[in-house]
Amino acid sequence: MMELRHLRYFVATAEAGTVSGAAERLHLTQPGLSRQLRQLERDLGVPLFDRSGGRLELSTTGRALLTQARDLLQRADALRVAAAFHAQGRLDRLTIGAPTVTLTDVVSPFIATLAPEDPTVGVAGADGLNPAETLRLGADLAIGTVRPAPPLLCLPLAVLPVWAYVHEGHTWAGRSAVPLSDLLAEPLIVLPPAFTARQSLDAAAAASGAGAATVIEAANGTVAQALAAAGRGIAVVSDDPRFGLVPVAIETGGGRLSIRLVAVWDSRHAAAATIAEFAGRLGRFVRRRYDAPAS
Repeated sequence: MMELRHLRYFVATAEAGTVSGAAERLHLTQPGLSRQLRQLERDLGVPLFDRSGGRLELSTTGRALLTQARDLLQRADALRVAAAFHAQGRLDRLTIGAPTVTLTDVVSPFIATLAPEDPTVGVAGADGLNPAETLRLGADLAIGTVRPAPPLLCLPLAVLPVWAYVHEGHTWAGRSAVPLSDLLAEPLIVLPPAFTARQSLDAAAAASGAGAATVIEAANGTVAQALAAAGRGIAVVSDDPRFGLVPVAIETGGGRLSIRLVAVWDSRHAAAATIAEFAGRLGRFVRRRYDAPAS
């Protein structure tokens, strides 16, 4: 008998493009996920993937069924939430999906302020995903930088800076900002392409027609700052400061380098009004915490 979790695995694998990528996102082992996908194919009686040449690609049937699988999962999630909402008269649990940096520096501090009567908040990592994809994976509220199309709703949260982090003895430590052109001439420590800070930097560099002279790619913002503290270069991240580093703003032709965070949810959600109010509270919290304007 087909199970909903198998459909989630199918959709996650299709969106990740690889079993290894989907397994990491789903917190499963790669062999375990492969077995679950084969079980779904047996249950449905059709091949969902082509496994030729050591590569895994959606089959013609898989591509045809992917939209229906997504729709079925969304409806199942909506039914689950609606039942809980109507049974209790309130939203008992709310899942927020966001990139790791946002979960660490924005969502977690906000969760610490919640009152006993607020929903219990769970989180889901969404590095490399846009908000619509995050909602499809089961989040009730997604945070990202991409504004979605209806029926999804969107609320601007805040404009947060992307910093150039330098150690206290650096010649830039006493400056409030540096031009992008000066930054690109220095050894830089950047994040992988899936991170929004890296995307913002790459877009600004492309617009200026220049590229970084020397680049070290770090796994995450904490490692990037650790490398900067060790004198390996300048960390370009949006994380809160660590290791005694000094944040310096980055001036571009269009203003200071930044990330525009938005909250996204589905207007068809049974608790859409509650989620909208929750998103508004989150936005006010972020703007107060970082003294940041709305995006």
